[in-house]
Order: sequence, then C-alpha cells, then structure tokens
Amino acid sequence: MTTKAEPTDRLDWTACERARLARDARFDGRFFTGVRTTRIYCRPICPVRPAHAKNVVFFRTAAEAEQAGFRPCLRCRPETAPGSPAWRGTEATVLRGMRLIEAGFLDGGSVAALAEKLGIGSRHLARLFLRHVGASPQALASTRRVQAAKRMIDQTDLPLAKIAFAAAFGSLRRFNAAFLVTYKRAPSSFRRGRTQALPTRRRPRARALAAEATR
Repeated sequence: MTTKAEPTDRLDWTACERARLARDARFDGRFFTGVRTTRIYCRPICPVRPAHAKNVVFFRTAAEAEQAGFRPCLRCRPETAPGSPAWRGTEATVLRGMRLIEAGFLDGGSVAALAEKLGIGSRHLARLFLRHVGASPQALASTRRVQAAKRMIDQTDLPLAKIAFAAAFGSLRRFNAAFLVTYKRAPSSFRRGRTQALPTRRRPRARALAAEATR
C-alpha cells in the first residue's frame, strides 16, 4: 500500500487524496480525512477549503479518527455520513460484530458477551477490530452513541435529557462527558446556535429518531 501522511491500512492514499480534492460523493462514508494542523476530521465532501496534502491523514472510520485524537468537523458533520465505511469485504467476524454494535449490542452488553456471540475470545476480537477498523469495539460503540445524539440535537426538539437516554448514555454526566471529549463542547452549546453546513432532507420526526437511536 502507498504510504504518505501515515495513512491507515487498506486505504490507498492517492485514491483518497484524489477523492478529497474532487469532493467525490461516491467516497462519502468510505473514509474520513484528518487535518493535523486543526486536529479536525471531515467527510470527503466537506465544503471547507481543502488542507495541504502534507497535513492530511486518512481514516477508515470516524471512531478511528477520534481514537487518534481528532474531533468531528461542524461543517460537514461526520455523524451524518453514509454507513458504508471501507471495512466492507473484511473478515466476516468483524462485519458481524460491526452490525451488532450498530444495532446497539454494547449499549447493554459487554465486549466479552459480544465476543462470545461471535464465537471467539474477547482478546482476539479486539485484535481483529484494531486490524480491520482501527478502533476497539468500545470506541466504535461510543462513537455510535455520540453520533446518534448529535443527529437528534440537530434534527429534533427533544430535551437533552431525553436524547441522552435515547442514545443509551445511561446518565447526563456520561452524555456531557462524551461530548466534551469528542467535540470539546457541551451538548447544550449546539442547541444555543444550531447551524447546518450542508443541505439536509426534511427533518424526521423526533420519535422516529429516538426509536432509531435505541434500536
């Protein structure tokens, strides 16, 4: 694989860079771009002026970018990217694990229980996720919860307390702490000044979004 700007395994730096500069929507959700100078990560279609190539690093998933210390862009909103990351076609076990996490398995279950359901040991599961996804199962589940909550903050008028529990945080303290880690901002700050950088579809009903987050 071509290496430049410390790309992650299984990503072709040249192809990702070409897609980033062209804002190619076909790659939206398949990788994320991290900018070292700002410590922000974006979707390939981000409307912000592209950073210099020397400052760019590519990630397979949002969780991998956050694991590396980058925070989500508030313009292109990575939490709304299509759910088609570049781990497609990897080990069947990882794919099954990803689907279970997306369905909320770790909201109430442990990593050990997830590994048991997949028929492997928890250490082996962690190694597979780090190899193919670039983040642990726990990190992926955490990113999923924050993204679900961010979508509800942006697209509904649900009280923040209800959003916290709908997104399976368990408590407001955990909800606030997760946003401070991910966005360096409290969730309430997004309600004080809602902004939408990209065109969005008609707002889904609040109940529908809450139901989706708890599935």
